[in-house]
Amino acid sequence: MEALIKNINADCKLLAAILDCSSDSLLKSLINQAAKIKKKYCGNIVYLRGLIEYSNICRKNCHYCGIRKDNKTIVRYTVTEDEVINTAKLAYEKNYGSIIIQSGERNNKEFVKSIDKLIRRIKQVSNGKLGITLSVGEQSYDIYKMWYNSGAHRFLLRIESSDEELYKKIHPDDEIHSFINRLKALENLKKAGYQTGTGVMIGLPFQTSEHLAKDLLFMKDFDIDMCGMGPYLEHHKTPMWRYRHSLKPQKERFNLTLKMVALLRILMKDINIAATTAMQTIESGDRIKAIQAGANVLMPNITPAQYRDNYFLYENKPKTFEAPEDHLPHLEAGLKKINHSIGFGIWGDSKHFFNKNRQ
Repeated sequence: MEALIKNINADCKLLAAILDCSSDSLLKSLINQAAKIKKKYCGNIVYLRGLIEYSNICRKNCHYCGIRKDNKTIVRYTVTEDEVINTAKLAYEKNYGSIIIQSGERNNKEFVKSIDKLIRRIKQVSNGKLGITLSVGEQSYDIYKMWYNSGAHRFLLRIESSDEELYKKIHPDDEIHSFINRLKALENLKKAGYQTGTGVMIGLPFQTSEHLAKDLLFMKDFDIDMCGMGPYLEHHKTPMWRYRHSLKPQKERFNLTLKMVALLRILMKDINIAATTAMQTIESGDRIKAIQAGANVLMPNITPAQYRDNYFLYENKPKTFEAPEDHLPHLEAGLKKINHSIGFGIWGDSKHFFNKNRQ
């Protein structure tokens, strides 16, 4: 199996076999190969995205998510406009280079206008120097284009599973949770001009290695510019909680995520890949392992402290007082140990986006 790693291609059976194999030596070889490719095509620079969890109000009822509409036990919030702007100023002053605004999914006029105003004000207070990524769900093409024209230039919309049958198992079967609409939204993002990202959950109930292999091929075929994917972590106030005893142990889900990161880096050499917060939840320092496996983006949580604990997507998410991992000196020290550095003050755009558009 190790001999095949240097010649990995878009073969579903091969990818599934690699994902199925539990060999530690294979995982090490895979990570080493991905690290070489990342260094050649992207360098050992890690880009920052200061994460602002803008609101946990959501119109959707996804079976896996802790902020789903029907969860009545959480305190709903929306960060005020001035608090977002002050947080963005802080990120700018600390030389982050970019921020990401993440939110539960809404598409009412008030929400759409608030995001647009935030984008414009962030550009103003940072003299146009702070890059803006959005992760605020499915919208119409016209809304995506409006936000793009206002100054957002990257958008992450996770498909969660590229298999329609599995997608329907982890979402309600209705129009606002439509697999087809999700795909259409991704197409509209590309059409609007965004650097477009997606991602999947790894270790879901009902999920097979073939599903994950097809996820990798979906991302390659869709020609994404960036990716954010992580291990599935259950939440006790969701319908999928009842399947918790059938899940792989969290450490296995984490190692499977490392394989997915490494394989995607090998298949798509110059895209941006995030080391997601969910990876950090399993074991402190695990995001650094994802960087070693091919990721090149970190998203320190800079949400104002009074809101942060209510963006409760899954069990055991680090609490405000438990998250020194997001402090810049800690991140710098961890990256220095693996011969990486932070790209302060730069947007860290996807090289893939510009390379493919020059062809």
